[in-house]
Amino acid sequence: MAQTDDRLPQMHATTILMVRKGGRVVIGGDGQVSLGQTIVKGNARKVRRLAKGSVIGGFAGATADAFTLFERLEAKLEQYPGQLTRACVELTKDWRTDRYLRRLEAMMLVADRDVSLLLSGSGDVLEPETGVMAIGSGGNFALSAARALEDGDLDAEAIVRKAMKIAAEICVYTNGSLVIEALDAG
Repeated sequence: MAQTDDRLPQMHATTILMVRKGGRVVIGGDGQVSLGQTIVKGNARKVRRLAKGSVIGGFAGATADAFTLFERLEAKLEQYPGQLTRACVELTKDWRTDRYLRRLEAMMLVADRDVSLLLSGSGDVLEPETGVMAIGSGGNFALSAARALEDGDLDAEAIVRKAMKIAAEICVYTNGSLVIEALDAG
């Protein structure tokens, strides 16, 4: 996400892709973080497990902001166990109304065995029309590739791997260092 001063180099980072197919949900993310024209880190971990492993999530945006949001989502999941949608709605309410949280610059993809969601600071809690959703600098490249692949014989993880490879070949802010988490879907 862009830093607040336009004269400073812009931080670009992340392609996160989520695919739900064949009884599995998979989220994959690349590891690249770039500052202006420089790759600062190639193996950042932007995909992780939450709620004792029952939820997976990936983030795009400012890292500290995303960690804050993950912590807040964990707290909401403890408050509403087994209710990912409710926890996400409550988190986005806080995100929109809390003066501190409102300034956080990040987006998240989260999933449990039943539901996949995109969360944003503008109050969005969106479920994909199909089983595919993506965010981040290379998100549209990965999304396009995954949609083209989803009707074929590949399983969810293979689609994520192949689509992320395609995104990394096109988007200069995406690399091939992947972190992938999967859950059996309901």
